[in-house]
Amino acid sequence: MRNSARKQLRNRSIKSRLHTLEKAYLHLLGAGQKDEAAKALQQITSAFDKAAKGGVIHRATANRKKSRLALRFARAK
Repeated sequence: MRNSARKQLRNRSIKSRLHTLEKAYLHLLGAGQKDEAAKALQQITSAFDKAAKGGVIHRATANRKKSRLALRFARAK
């Protein structure tokens, strides 16, 4: 029980960070700040990869989200 509680807390904090990074990235795209958005895309891609590697989210979910965020960046250019 202690193990699962500890892992749940860790997973929740990682997922919260992912959501925060995603919101910040979308805000930058909406504001038209392409250079900062490119850096944010790189950060969020790395964060999704690390979360998938650690088993926090499924690998396919990480790949899908990275792909959709990259498409939004390409459309914004």
